[in-house]
This record gives sequence, C-alpha cells and structure tokens, in this order.
Amino acid sequence: MFDFDMLGLAPALNDALQRIGFTEPTPIQNQAIPLAMQGHDILGLAQTGTGKTLAFGLPLIDQLLARPGKPAPKTAKVLILAPTRELTNQIADSLRALTGGTRIKVVTVVGGQSINRQITQLSQGTDILVATPGRLIDLMDRGAVDLGQVRHLVLDEADQMLDLGFIHALRRIAPRLGTPRQTMLFSATMPKQMEELSRAYLTDPRRVQVAPPGKAADKVTQSIIFMEKAEKPAGLRRILSRDPDALTLVFSRTKHGAEKLMKGLVADGFNAASIHGNKSQGQRDRAIKAFRDGSVKVLVATDVAARGIDIPGVAYVVNYDLPDVPDNYIHRIGRTARAGREGEAIAFCSAEEVDLLRQIEKLMKVDIPVAGGTRPAWQPAAKPGGKSGKPQQKRRTRGAQQRGPSASKPDAAAGRRRPRRRKSA
Repeated sequence: MFDFDMLGLAPALNDALQRIGFTEPTPIQNQAIPLAMQGHDILGLAQTGTGKTLAFGLPLIDQLLARPGKPAPKTAKVLILAPTRELTNQIADSLRALTGGTRIKVVTVVGGQSINRQITQLSQGTDILVATPGRLIDLMDRGAVDLGQVRHLVLDEADQMLDLGFIHALRRIAPRLGTPRQTMLFSATMPKQMEELSRAYLTDPRRVQVAPPGKAADKVTQSIIFMEKAEKPAGLRRILSRDPDALTLVFSRTKHGAEKLMKGLVADGFNAASIHGNKSQGQRDRAIKAFRDGSVKVLVATDVAARGIDIPGVAYVVNYDLPDVPDNYIHRIGRTARAGREGEAIAFCSAEEVDLLRQIEKLMKVDIPVAGGTRPAWQPAAKPGGKSGKPQQKRRTRGAQQRGPSASKPDAAAGRRRPRRRKSA
C-alpha cells in the first residue's frame, strides 16, 4: 500500500492533502507523480474519475513551491488547457484546495464570462493559468497574456479537445510557449489522432496507463433497456421514482431535447435542472452547484457535462439518448462511481439507436447486460448512399459525376459527427 508521504512531495502539499482527506494515491497518481516530479513528459491514460487532476496537479505545485518568485505581469508559469468551462473550473477548484495558504496563484479563463475581468486578473500575472483554448486565443489576440514564460503545459481530456475541433487552437498556442518545457497529456481514451498529437507536442514521454482505453470504471454497474423512442419519457420517470432522493444525471443528445426533457420532469413534480450550450455560464454554474449540494436531484445535460462534472454523490447516470460518439458513452457513465464509490449507468436504446449501441459495445469489447426489452439481432451499419445490409452497386449518380470524385466519398470518421471548430468554449 502506498500513501502520499512516500512520493516525496513538499510538506505543505502533504498537509493540504491530509486537510482535504486524501491519504492514498490512486494508481494513475502513484505512477505519474514520481515521473512528473523528475521532469519527464507524460502521456497518461486512465478511466475518468480516477484522479487525473491530482496526477498532474501535485507535481506541478511541488515544482512551483521549489522555485519561488512572483510571476511577471501578464505571464504564467503553468498552462493547463481543458475543453469545457465546467472541466476548467473543476480543475482550478481542485488546485486551489491544494494551494491554500501558499503564495501560488491560480487564474481561470473561460468563455461566457467577462473578458475584461479576466484581462485585469492576468495583468498581475499568475503561477497557474487554467483555460479553454478559445478564450485563451481571444486574450492572446488582445495582448492580455504573454505565454513566453510557460514552462509546464498540460492538455487535459485531449481527445475531447480534438473532437471539438481545438487542434487549430493548439497549433496557435504551442509556438507561443516558453522552451524548454515539460508537457503532460492526459485522457481516458486514445484515438489515433491523439497519438499523432502526442508525437507532435511531447518529447520522449513516459506512458502511464492504468486501464485499457475504452474500458469503463470498474465500480459502474451498466445495463441497457430496449424500448421505442416514444416510451422513453415514461421509462425515465419509472427510474427516477424508484429512488427519488438519489442524484441522477440524465444525458440527452441535443440542447433542445435536454431543455424539453427537463421542463417535462419539472411539470411532473421532479426537482430537475439542465445544463447545455444554450445556457449562460452563470446558469450552468448555478445548476451544477444545486446538483452538488442536493437541492436539485436530477440534472439533464448534453455532452458538455460528460467530462466536466466531478460530484462523488452521483448515484445514477441515465443515457436517455445514446451518444453519437462511442467514446462519450464511457465519459458519461464515468460521472458516477467516482472517488471509490459504486454507481449505476442505465441506457435507453430505441430502434434508431441500435447501431450506436453496436459501436459502443465494439469499443468497450463487452455486451452491456439487458435490463428490459429484447436485444435485436445486429444489422450491418448503413453504407453511404444505401440501406442497411443491402449491397451497393458501384455506379455513380449524375450528381456525383458533376461534383467530382470527392463528392461520393464517405467521411473518414464514419459513425462520428464531423467536429466543428469552436471559437470560444
């Protein structure tokens, strides 16, 4: 058995860990922290909810404590990039809990909040800057931040940054960083494009992996219920009614769907709130706070929350709609069974979603247990331009001939939505 005292962290950090109740490192922390403290670049792969934030946060703070000195105006010593506002705020809160009582300053910049206030904060300089890529570039363009003093870069949930189209932002940010520097890249999944990203930004990295990519957290009990789309509202209400005091996170595929579902639950007497991209940052923060403290029992969300909520008390995750991207299923159900607890993940699957379920189970290399309905026989995925299971004739339509060869080629990322570039998270 290991404890944090054996990792050689600064006494102030060990005191902070004891104060907040952490005594034993998780496997990803136990493996990554010593390597990071030695200055190695890190490629960390671990299931969501296993403590990746402390795996990079503790060695960074330890190194900052060992090198005293106030940051110059508009500069930062450490840059941590995350794909969503919620995850950015979560990381910053975790780091502030460790730096309380020290001289280390943590500043957060995300979209949806006053950029003028963020400019004022950055004008004084900071030790650790936690940011979404879009808002950081806005501040760079205004001359509000100088990244030339950054000697430590962390990319958290890097695979989602790629899915959201942030690769272009990374290419703009990276050349502005100081050198030499330490880079750490953490994620729960390892798509091929992320391997290419690691080769571009990491130097001789140490790979730390505590579970195969695509594997869900061990303490999540999963089940699938097959039903018609029209039966889903009643199915959700049955699940919520069986344990009304439990915190339940419900995932919807679309913003409109999440809002409509939440309003329907409220009308039926359930204590529910919603978060999605059409909500202001203040509305999202208030909904998460109410969910965290238990004054709201049901939180309906889109994938904006698939990696941005760290609430140990979440007992159930309900996939009301299956995600279009299989990896997102793993991140969604990782919102429960956190901090060593157990949790339950229930998914609804309509006839239109059978192929999405097939992709999820293929990624995870498991058959999710059936808790209701009948598992249909798998049908071949529909080929571009034709119906499922029917051979396609190799002939080009007149329209394809007019458009040229590229018009008839399927998207290289079949089964996934083409990522759209976001200007600001």
